[in-house]
Amino acid sequence: MGDIQNVRMKAAILIGDSIRRGYQPLAQEYLAGKVDAWGPPVNGGDSRNVLGRLDEWCIGRSPDVVHINCGLHDVSKEVGGVNRVPLDQYAANVRTILGRLRSESGGIVIWATTTPVNEQRHRQVIGSERLEADVVAYNEAAEQVADDFDIQVNDLFGVAQQAGRDRVLSEDGVHFTPEGYAILAQSVATVIREGIR
Repeated sequence: MGDIQNVRMKAAILIGDSIRRGYQPLAQEYLAGKVDAWGPPVNGGDSRNVLGRLDEWCIGRSPDVVHINCGLHDVSKEVGGVNRVPLDQYAANVRTILGRLRSESGGIVIWATTTPVNEQRHRQVIGSERLEADVVAYNEAAEQVADDFDIQVNDLFGVAQQAGRDRVLSEDGVHFTPEGYAILAQSVATVIREGIR
């Protein structure tokens, strides 16, 4: 009995929107036996919602790793309208989110970039707008904040682009095909495994 050690499995928390909910089950499979990965059962929504739920979803859970993203809901807008969360407010929200996670979660923090969109498909199927230029601008702002905190970035935008954006995006131009989610999940699982070594 003295030789048996009770070693706690590493814990990861995945926070994000419906894209996270799409890749999470596969990421959990890829991490099985090494990392216990959990994410909230609900869509994380925009940066204001993530900020408001940070204590519930993450701070009190003492994770070893937090893989987090928000952005697709922030950039969304009615056709010809304004973004749900303006860019400067988004950057401020991300700064608060990453600052709190860095100082209060106790774990390694990994920021994930917002995935690309096909704005023509999105407008036709969903009837609202998410513009690729906005995704790029919001990603740049968030990456600058992550850099300020010396936080690793998992470039899911780049991963999806390299895989062939329009091939791995579904008909609505924002969600992914099963292949697309598998590619994202592999990237997520890889950075989490590397983060806890």
